[in-house]
Amino acid sequence: MNVKERAMRAPTIELRDVVKVYGSGPAGVRALDRVSLAVAPGEFVAISGPSASGKSTLLHLAGGLDGPTSGTVTVGGEDLAHLRPAELARVRRRQVGYVFQRYNLVASLTAVENVMLPLEFGGMPTRQARGAAVAAIERVGISRPFDRFPDDLSGGERQRVAIARAIAGDRDAILADEPTGALDTITGDLVIELLAELAAAGTSIVLVTHEPRFATWADRVVFMRDGRIVDESVAAAPPSPPAEPPVEVLSP
Repeated sequence: MNVKERAMRAPTIELRDVVKVYGSGPAGVRALDRVSLAVAPGEFVAISGPSASGKSTLLHLAGGLDGPTSGTVTVGGEDLAHLRPAELARVRRRQVGYVFQRYNLVASLTAVENVMLPLEFGGMPTRQARGAAVAAIERVGISRPFDRFPDDLSGGERQRVAIARAIAGDRDAILADEPTGALDTITGDLVIELLAELAAAGTSIVLVTHEPRFATWADRVVFMRDGRIVDESVAAAPPSPPAEPPVEVLSP
């Protein structure tokens, strides 16, 4: 999906004048300060900034894991503040996938069972959930057998299972919080490449990262500091190939 096509569609996720304060009174911490951000379908947005700049808080609110002190957060056009708990859980299970830095896999469940878990919680029949889980695992490039436990997988494989869990069921958006932080360079690059492929297929991607090189994969990089968005950069269009010189035709 190109930039023009994305601009014509309603945002998958949108934050408008969002404020998030933890605590109250003089001890209150303003984690987000009037943040506005819209992520279009198929857009890959990277969020960068120093520690405690509000990056992870932004992801928590965008995924419905927490609520704003003020402002609005919408997913698929729905204001999350107006949803009942069961409806909010539905958004988290079916529309938004979350990739945590430390995997958050259940050690007593196999790889495929970890991916199936949120689908079954969402009411999907077991057989259908297993089929969707296997498709997601194959999509992230993990080889069989899929019944291995997390402790039997490498760090890269565990992170790919976590991504499979996030994308199973065709989510509209994937929120990834430092998903490469515990991975080696090669495996980390493969994970980012996979996220870019998902974006190209129409899934909105929001990636929190400290790695400047990952900005080359994103359509847009958002810079945060002290709970605010302080700058943005849009990926430059690739340079056009040089024009071929005209062919001189010699008369006989």
